[in-house]
Amino acid sequence: MKETSVLCLLFLGSLLRCTTNQARLTVSPSSSQLFKEDSVSLSCEEDDSSAGWTVRRNTTKRWTSQCGVEWGKAAGSSCIISLTVPWDSGVYWCESRDGATSNSISITVTGGAVILQSPVLPVMEGHDVTLHCKTKTSNLPAAFYKDGSLIRTEPTGHMTIHHVSKSDEGLYKCDISSHGESPPSWISVTGRPTTTSQPAVTSTSRSSSTSPSFFVLVPSVCSLVLVVLVVRRCVQRKPKGHTQT
Repeated sequence: MKETSVLCLLFLGSLLRCTTNQARLTVSPSSSQLFKEDSVSLSCEEDDSSAGWTVRRNTTKRWTSQCGVEWGKAAGSSCIISLTVPWDSGVYWCESRDGATSNSISITVTGGAVILQSPVLPVMEGHDVTLHCKTKTSNLPAAFYKDGSLIRTEPTGHMTIHHVSKSDEGLYKCDISSHGESPPSWISVTGRPTTTSQPAVTSTSRSSSTSPSFFVLVPSVCSLVLVVLVVRRCVQRKPKGHTQT
């Protein structure tokens, strides 16, 4: 009986682990590079606000620290940096009270005259991505580089890469004549989901929507098992003399 109870508890524990909620970090404006004295907002998009998600970062000036402690203004699971400075450059992520973490985002703050606005999150294969090379005041003709090699010069200051593939992954920067060049930014490319993964997503959503029934069913099954074991033990202990009429 004790072993049955332990198994029931272990099963319930595994169900709880499977329903752990995660968070996703987003940034506005959606750019991996910012000018000095820009404003930026980082938010933890979560399924469960009770998990206590907060924005954290790791910079060259200071190791891991939490928003609201010497930098930024915390507002629930969001963080606002009103006036960015170069030492705000670093890696940002969300972390819960239990130590779970979200995706991470790299942000570069420059005191220079030119930035390259590029996606902060990986680009999916087959999608288009547009890079903007700009100064604080205007968009000017700009030259775009990948891994140190010139791609082309665009008179409008922005360049679109159509139908992105893994070969487009790399380190990008841009240059505006008489203004200077931007810091480099790494662009990641993620694989497109396979067609067979769609049913799995549907199945997951169904199982998550019906998960409360497991917490009702499992205790009932455990109770039934315990009752059967008690009845069997009582039958086995019944005196043989009582079995004859």
